[in-house]
Amino acid sequence: MNNLSKKVLLVLVVVVGLATLGYRLSENQQEAVALQTNTMQSAITPVALTSAKQSEPTDTITLPGTVEGWYEAPIYARVEGYVKAWHKDYGANVKKGDVLAELNTPDLDADYRQALADLESERARNSLAQLTAQRYVAMRENQALSEQAISVQLAEAKAQAAKVTAAEQKVKNIEAFIGFKQIVAPFDGVVIQRNINVGDLVSKEGSINTTNAKNNLFTVAVVDKLRLFVNVPSRFGPFLNPGMTADVTVPQIPNRHFTFNFLTVAKGFDVNTRTAVTVFTIDNKDRTLWPGSYATVRLTAPVESGVTTIPTSALVFQEHGTQVAVVTEDDRVHFKPIEVTKILDNVIEVTSGISKTDKIINNPSAALLEGDKVRIVAPAAGYDIMNPKEKPQETAALKQ
Repeated sequence: MNNLSKKVLLVLVVVVGLATLGYRLSENQQEAVALQTNTMQSAITPVALTSAKQSEPTDTITLPGTVEGWYEAPIYARVEGYVKAWHKDYGANVKKGDVLAELNTPDLDADYRQALADLESERARNSLAQLTAQRYVAMRENQALSEQAISVQLAEAKAQAAKVTAAEQKVKNIEAFIGFKQIVAPFDGVVIQRNINVGDLVSKEGSINTTNAKNNLFTVAVVDKLRLFVNVPSRFGPFLNPGMTADVTVPQIPNRHFTFNFLTVAKGFDVNTRTAVTVFTIDNKDRTLWPGSYATVRLTAPVESGVTTIPTSALVFQEHGTQVAVVTEDDRVHFKPIEVTKILDNVIEVTSGISKTDKIINNPSAALLEGDKVRIVAPAAGYDIMNPKEKPQETAALKQ
């Protein structure tokens, strides 16, 4: 009986041992298969995808521009002299005819006194000539003088009268220039420049107080309405028509956008730059914008259809030119050549080579080669610059 129990116990031990050994062998085999699978997956390059998109049917261009007053008048002196006083400073509001500055003109004053003296001298000579002519005519009845002598004296009297008229006109001319001793505003506006100080020497060509420099004395501008000057490339020429607007920002107010309305365009392109001078305008009653401001101008025009765009991070530069890497149906890499028309900040515009259905690899590795096997993974949040606000969706490959 004891021998039988021992045999049964031995059999049970052997059975349990064999079962344990089989379980361990099966578990090790499963781990080996899982390890092999993970190793094979790790050996396949993971890639994130993006896609081509169709932009809005508009064409937008950003250009530099200059804001100027509706009228801007650089003011010069009409006579030479020294600045006696200036009455309007930078930013002063002026009305038409307001005195901006006064000049001392010693040379002009001397010329005026000389002209008055010359006029009196000519008048005295004229009086003598007229009196002599009257006496000659009175002696004609007595035939005391020849007709020739009388005619000569009458002609001299007329000539002397003409000299008086000329002298009077010279005085009037100088008096007119004396009026320019006061520099006045040509229209209602704001003083945006003052280039003179008391004692400066000025002339018709401007302030000559500074060596090798001649400047206007003042600049007065109308700032309640402004003009914007932009040099627009020729490809935008067909869209430069009434009704067009320009979205404008200026450095001093970077977060505010201003809408300027189309005013006119030069009907011709500069042969050197192939651009046309285009003018926009805006009401500036609150005087927020200042003349002379640099402007960033965005022009948008409708086009027949939108353009295909892809993120710049998808570009591949090789010896064959500009390409993109796409994933084929069997998850392999294929490089496709593309034609780029415009490179923007984050995207590029493409005319041919890709379609919206292509699975484009974003940020492709330089180690990828034609035909390489790849594994598609979902990009991390913020990875796709084409859709920064979209949340990434897990792909089927990642779920596995």
